[in-house]
Amino acid sequence: MSQNPFDALGGAGGLDLGALLQQAQQMQDQLQSAQQSLAEATVDGTVAGGAVTVTVTGAGELTAVTISPDALDGTDAEALADLGDLVVAAFRDARAKVDELAEQMLGPLAGGLPDLGGLPGLGGPGPASGQLGF
Repeated sequence: MSQNPFDALGGAGGLDLGALLQQAQQMQDQLQSAQQSLAEATVDGTVAGGAVTVTVTGAGELTAVTISPDALDGTDAEALADLGDLVVAAFRDARAKVDELAEQMLGPLAGGLPDLGGLPGLGGPGPASGQLGF
């Protein structure tokens, strides 16, 4: 039987906290870089064959609305309400594309820390935070 109670945490050398912290810093740097790239990205949402196009940033900010002349069939209240519906639908299309882009850019980074073998509070199964594990 081993005299070192920390052998189970990573072999004879124990848990390499320096390497773990370095890995966490690298993951944080990658996440920040991906978030910055996402914030700088823009996507277009279109509806009705391009009758209405909106541009949205990766942060979800609406930056432009383009309405083709063909989208304006009239100036009565019903036609304008339809145009408003098209703008909303184009915005929803753009937001769905932003969500897809965010998943592509941030998804691989969302995995978090590796399972640390059941250590409480560090990603593994174990007693809930604040509970003693005896």
